[in-house]
Amino acid sequence: MDLQLDGKTALVTGASQGIGRAVAEHLGHEGADVVITARTAEPLEAAAKQIAAATGRQIVPMAGDMSVPEDVRRCVAATLDRFGKIDILVTCAGSSPGGLLEDLTEDQWMSSLNLKFMGYVRSVRAVIGHMRERGEGAIVLVVGNDGLKPSYWEMTAGVANAADINFASSVAEQYGVHPQTLRNYERTGLLDPSRTSGGSRRFSDRDIERLRRIQQLTSEGHNLEGVRRILELEAWIREARMHPILERACERWQAEREQLMAQLGLSS
Repeated sequence: MDLQLDGKTALVTGASQGIGRAVAEHLGHEGADVVITARTAEPLEAAAKQIAAATGRQIVPMAGDMSVPEDVRRCVAATLDRFGKIDILVTCAGSSPGGLLEDLTEDQWMSSLNLKFMGYVRSVRAVIGHMRERGEGAIVLVVGNDGLKPSYWEMTAGVANAADINFASSVAEQYGVHPQTLRNYERTGLLDPSRTSGGSRRFSDRDIERLRRIQQLTSEGHNLEGVRRILELEAWIREARMHPILERACERWQAEREQLMAQLGLSS
């Protein structure tokens, strides 16, 4: 599999063992450099050495407790200092005490929520500003299915996971592109990304640049037909500028584009 992650930087929490470790190793095999965090330094450092040897990528261990806000900030800041960017965040940190409702203590409830839910919130909050500024990034929250089904023995985990699911949906709604929006763009011919053998979209750098322009235009108030016309004009203008003989046509298309923008009282 080629996920086109060469040169990307990932931060994976809870990565000294289990799912987090497996995710970190897979990202390394795909060409990403990975910072891994966990609460205990010794197994974390051992995991980093093993993954680095297996993948040939930089795997950097940073001991930190995601239930401690300062640890989260420190790990994110150190990742940015070392690599200058965070392309991918994967949150896996979190374990919750099991038990019956009448036996679970207040401290057990709060420890579960503080790590398994608030640890995710802190991690996302710490990177989202950087990703927004760069205009790109991917966030994956690893959440157990007991957030969707009742399990009386795993009640604290289920409640935290249910909160994670709601949090992930809310963050995606605020910062991401809704899948139905992508389908609308494809159906109207505004986007045409390639597909993997499994049918998933694979966006090229050009697709991403075009998507950003579409989002900019729609946020300014253009409907999809207006967006299509502006994109066509901009493409023609770029092409015309490469051929001096088409300079007048370029000026005409530029004027038409500005007229479209002016109709909505917008600057070009």
